[in-house]
Amino acid sequence: MDILIIVILILLGVILLVVEFMLVPGLTVAGIGSLVSFGFSIFYAFKHFSPLVGIIVLLIVLVCIPILLYYFFKGSAMKPMMLESEINSKVQLFDDLDLKKGDQGESIGRLAPSGKVKINGKIYEARTLGLFVDPHTPIEIIKTEGNIAIVKPINKEK
Repeated sequence: MDILIIVILILLGVILLVVEFMLVPGLTVAGIGSLVSFGFSIFYAFKHFSPLVGIIVLLIVLVCIPILLYYFFKGSAMKPMMLESEINSKVQLFDDLDLKKGDQGESIGRLAPSGKVKINGKIYEARTLGLFVDPHTPIEIIKTEGNIAIVKPINKEK
């Protein structure tokens, strides 16, 4: 009966540890409960059995449980829950030759305050200085910062 108590405490600790990792990340009641369960199973083994049994239970908790959890999370049991897509896109960088101050184009979508613009037949990311620009509004480049063109709307009033 005493061995069954130790086994149940270890299994409870493993279950609470899996709950901690999968459902409630962070240090919560499940994580603390798993530590208490593991600790009490070690204490129980030392108190009701010989020190050899206590050391065996301690080794099971400190060595076997982490190995078991590693293979559980890296194995096929967790494959359906893992994201395995690769990101192979690149940031659009443009040289000073592509865009320069004074180039004109038009906004594709609404710039609120950032969005897409079409300049010299190509589509770029753009940002305004806090203005909202409606779609298909003529714009002009004020400056470029990295991979973003800073634009302003062109006033047609003369």
